[in-house]
Amino acid sequence: MKIYTKTGDDGETGLFGGPRVRKDAPRIEAYGAVDELNAVLGLARAETLPPDVDVLLASIQNGLFDLGAELATPEPAKMGVGTVGESQIAKLETAIDHYEATLPSLKQFVLPGGSRAAAALHIGRTVCRRAERRAIALAAVEPISSQLIIYLNRLSDLLFVLARAANQSAGLPDVPWQKSS
Repeated sequence: MKIYTKTGDDGETGLFGGPRVRKDAPRIEAYGAVDELNAVLGLARAETLPPDVDVLLASIQNGLFDLGAELATPEPAKMGVGTVGESQIAKLETAIDHYEATLPSLKQFVLPGGSRAAAALHIGRTVCRRAERRAIALAAVEPISSQLIIYLNRLSDLLFVLARAANQSAGLPDVPWQKSS
């Protein structure tokens, strides 16, 4: 099977169980941002991370593939595509609570940085926020699950906490924000 099909050369792509749409349609923008997030998490996993964080990120990457499939399908239930639900959100919240309990309390804003792993996780956090914005934009014009948006919101929170945990694991402090004068 060839990787290229030439069916997208006119600027359109097919949705799963749906019509062909422009490649800049809100639905494509949403699952494209999720795909980008997944790639950034792969980059973060290429850095030195605590083994438990790497396992967690691997699970999240697999879940993001499912989430992307949900976004690529106008009628996921009709097509038998799984949807993000409360159990996936609860797992993120449990992970946030677990890792946050190991970190010093924040007393000021922190800048993205520290270790390479933390910096990559901060990039993931910002890409996740973009994916969330794209999902919200899609929800304004087409129905999607509100759970999907909540999941992305929690995931960005988790990535922030994991970035701090990566710095702690590397023996580096968070990078404090200093107000410009």
